[in-house]
Parts: sequence; C-alpha cells; structure tokens
Amino acid sequence: MPRIRKADYSVGVVGVGRMGANIARHLKDDGFPVTTVYDVNAKLAASVAKELEAKAAATLAEVTAGADYIITVVTDDRSMKSIFPERGDSLLQDAKDKTFINCATITPDTHVLVEKRASKAGARSLEGCMASSITQAREGTLYLMCGGRKAVFDRCKPLLDSMSVDLRYIGSTGKAAQVKALVNMVMNINTAGLAEGLGLGKALGLDLEVLMEVFSQTGANSRVLETDGEDMVARDHECYFSAAHAAKDSGIALALARQKGLDLPLARRTKAQFARMIDLGKGELDKSGVAELTFPGRALARSKAAKKRKAGKAKAKKS
Repeated sequence: MPRIRKADYSVGVVGVGRMGANIARHLKDDGFPVTTVYDVNAKLAASVAKELEAKAAATLAEVTAGADYIITVVTDDRSMKSIFPERGDSLLQDAKDKTFINCATITPDTHVLVEKRASKAGARSLEGCMASSITQAREGTLYLMCGGRKAVFDRCKPLLDSMSVDLRYIGSTGKAAQVKALVNMVMNINTAGLAEGLGLGKALGLDLEVLMEVFSQTGANSRVLETDGEDMVARDHECYFSAAHAAKDSGIALALARQKGLDLPLARRTKAQFARMIDLGKGELDKSGVAELTFPGRALARSKAAKKRKAGKAKAKKS
C-alpha cells in the first residue's frame, strides 16, 4: 500500500462556525493543507481564513475549485440543499473526482439526495456524522459515524482518522444519520430527565452535590450527568450543543419513528421542552439550559408555571 502523504489532501471547509472552524484548525495543525473556507457569514469566513492562511471563498464553486476534499458542517436540511443545488452557485460545479464529507446532523433522506447529486456530477460523498462537541473537534477526538460507499470511506480514512478518536463505518448512505438521530434523541431525553431530577432535588432542599454523587453510583448515572450536571446547578450554559439543535435532532428521530408507525412519548415530551426554550428566546443556550425550565425559582420555570396557570384559568372560564 502506498505511503499516505498528508500534503496530498487539500481540504476545503464549508460552514466555519463552532464545529467547522475547529475541525479546520485541527486538520491544519495535523499537517493537512486547509486551502479554502466558506461561510454565509463572510466576515467569519474571512477571519478563519486569515487564521489558517487559507482563502475565504466568495462562492461555493470556489471551494470545490480550491480543494479535493470538502468538509461540510451546516445547520439543517435546508442549508445542506442550498450548498448542493443542481443549478446556480454550487459545490457540485466542476466537481468531478472531488470528495465531500458531510458532517451536519440532517435527515437520512437529505444525505441520500446529496450522494445522488454528487454522483451525477462525477464526485463522491460520505456521511461523517459527529457525536461530540467543540472541544473534541479542536482536539481531533470526535466520535465519527460514517455512511456511504465503503470505497469512499477507505479513501477518506486518513482525514477521518485525524478528526476522530473512534471511527465507525455504519453502512450505506443514510444509515449513519439514522444512528446519529437515535444517539441525540436518547441524549436529549437523558438531559431533560437529569434537569427534572436535579430540579426536584433543589425543591426538596437536598444537597445537589451529594445528589449528583449518588446519581453517579446508581442507575441514575449517565454521560449527561458528567457533562451537564454541574452546569445545570451553576447555571453555566455556555453553548457546546444548543437547545435549538436538540429540538431539531429530536424532531429528526421522531420523523423516523412516524415512518415506522412508532409512538415515542419520551422523545415527544423532550422535544417539547427544547422547543419551549426556543419559544422563550433561549434556543442558543447549551442544552443544559433546559434546567432553567425545571429548577424552582428560575425565570423560565416561573414563566412556564405562569403560562400553565393562565391556561388553567381560561379553561375554567370556558367550562
């Protein structure tokens, strides 16, 4: 097998927000040439490009022209379709022999659509679904779940190995997105459940530090307890994974459930909690911010209780 030379992997990154920028920083530090970046926020793209000594592309087509491997990290299905249109400015323009690694959490059907469009343009496409956060992106320790043709996965493996600490090939296109949706659905349920447990503990006057220690040694333990427990108590909701993303991702899982005729009541209620944060203008808080809805005395919890009382009074008047 020929020796892999990192210098042969010219990389473009589309979407240089928290995750995309840190993936780009890590790859550059690890010796992969990051040649081109793009973001709908042109000022952000220019700043990241300057830092990485890369080009800030003015168009999507410039990214494809300037790199052989293009990593995309966008927010949702609509954004994903907007960077892979079949007409106008597109990553698909002159994309023959280019490879796209798509890291956004989007629906499986959209990954399948992108693969079809890429194939039609003579390009390759791979799902690179991430189950990690900003710190792991910067350190190259993402948990990556990949879907697509195995030959494309093998071709991308040097880049993927650099980005991740645990790399899994899941199967055909769409399968990795399905697994990612389930991962985030369960994580979101755990997060909302922990917020309720700690909120009730606070209302009961329990020592929350002791309560979390007990949780950690019993069936109440979870990865979320480790990552979010202290933040919920301290009200430190610096964003690593937003409430808005939690609502979106739970929605993807619920759509998959509906396709299979399944009712998932915990997932439905959890999505409603995160959707309420969005309604209250707090969707950009970290998902740990769901505790603001459950801890006694906190503003969002008070507003929620007030809304319930108002609805109850309205119902009583009607009856």
